Amino acid sequence: MADTFGQVVLGAGLTVLSHPLMYIKVLIQVGHEPLPPTLGRNLFGRQVQQLPGLFAYAKHIIKIDGRSGLYNGLGPRLCAGAIGTVVHSNVLQKCQEKGKPQLLGGQQKPAEGSLEHVVNETTKEMIARSCASIVTHPFHVITLRCMVQFIGRETKYSGVFSSIVTVYREEGVWGFFAGLIPRLLADILSLWICNLLAHAFNTYAIDDSMSHTGEIKNCSQAVTGFFASMLTYPFLLVSHLMAVNNCGLAGGLPPYASVYPTWVDCWRHLSREGNMGRGNSLFFRKLPAGKTYAFDQKRFF
Repeated sequence: MADTFGQVVLGAGLTVLSHPLMYIKVLIQVGHEPLPPTLGRNLFGRQVQQLPGLFAYAKHIIKIDGRSGLYNGLGPRLCAGAIGTVVHSNVLQKCQEKGKPQLLGGQQKPAEGSLEHVVNETTKEMIARSCASIVTHPFHVITLRCMVQFIGRETKYSGVFSSIVTVYREEGVWGFFAGLIPRLLADILSLWICNLLAHAFNTYAIDDSMSHTGEIKNCSQAVTGFFASMLTYPFLLVSHLMAVNNCGLAGGLPPYASVYPTWVDCWRHLSREGNMGRGNSLFFRKLPAGKTYAFDQKRFF
């Protein structure tokens, strides 16, 4: 119990620190570009048309809403983090106690570091993460909608409880789970890709006789995690767009954004437009090829 409480407190602190970054990232993901492109230089010193990065975007938000404006949606995100930590911890503990599922069979406990052990542990983590994501997704949806309100200057989603009432009144129970499927796919695929790649690297590329083996394995886990997050980023993007799509906010309605019947339609539209990586970088943002900036709508066409 004390460990879980410590995780909740630590998670809340990290959430507060990282919230402005996520806020800006979400606005870029939905296509909001309040500042026009400028002439800058890339990493190789060549002059290119660049889009405003993290700090320029943050200054723009502060200019309009003040420093507190960088924390729109923080309340429901803190709720999601706290509840998610408790659910994840409890479910993972139950899985560890039961020792199931053991996908590769056998009565004996698999050796640590073996493929069977990796599969079993990854499966337990997948179940715990999925349960936490499902339980906290309503708060995740509210968080995203509080952020996207910046585009149309709405105040429709102003508090956690009032937002819950608004979503239920307008969309019913299913409104709380908009974008859940691509989010689950992103979490599950990222987890399996990360752990299996790390296992392959640690097994075939690292000799136990090498010095600093533990540090190398930790580093490989971080690298494979970053690689997995890049591969699964389109699922996360689609999830965020579906969470705010056709919810009554300007950022999720035409002419600013298309209305998608399903998340698959959203995926196809982004793929066709070449926007599957939109928002994956907050620095050195390139001007989209073949796109025209619309000053009135503050986005690209």
